[in-house]
Amino acid sequence: MNVERLFCIGKNYADHVAELAHLGYAPDGNCVVFMKPASAIVAEGEPIVLPRGKGSIHHEAELVVLLTGGGSDIPLEEALDCVAGLTLGLDLTLRDLQTQLKNKGKPWELAKAFDGAAPLGDFKPFLEQDLQALEFTLHVNGQLRQHGQTKDMLYSVARQIHILSQTWALQPGDAIFTGTPAGVAALEPGDEVVLASPQIGRFTWRCA
Repeated sequence: MNVERLFCIGKNYADHVAELAHLGYAPDGNCVVFMKPASAIVAEGEPIVLPRGKGSIHHEAELVVLLTGGGSDIPLEEALDCVAGLTLGLDLTLRDLQTQLKNKGKPWELAKAFDGAAPLGDFKPFLEQDLQALEFTLHVNGQLRQHGQTKDMLYSVARQIHILSQTWALQPGDAIFTGTPAGVAALEPGDEVVLASPQIGRFTWRCA
């Protein structure tokens, strides 16, 4: 199944919100929803081409779910029936630019939705795993940067699907980046990036 739309959920791990508090990203009781185009996808093995001259670019490791559809107004108790596959991905963020845009009250697209901003592993079939009992890691050049456990999500995967379906009719090929834990930091050309989960698999990229 091809990925058609990339929905992204922000402010979904309290420790990540806390680590960015000094930049003005204080908790406000709501998750953040934004989108990336399909041109943002970087398949495993392809180079992650980092933008130049736009300040620091941070990695944000995330569980990503692929949907079968579901339509509008999906009840919370039926939301996981819409999940087709699981993988890991990176929500790449031009952090300096994002902060500038936020402080001016402007949308984040320039900092979040650029080409190559969504490295994405191959999807594995969803086999009724407990989506709130998964863990994943991000290593850069062999050093652990992020260690996420989905039990720490403020908004469960089912709740995210329910929330999104209040605004969009969810379709086959829609995917959701479900939020990132603490540990975000800058990437540099030449870095090796490895996303891994014992329940999902291991995915590797090289930055250029």
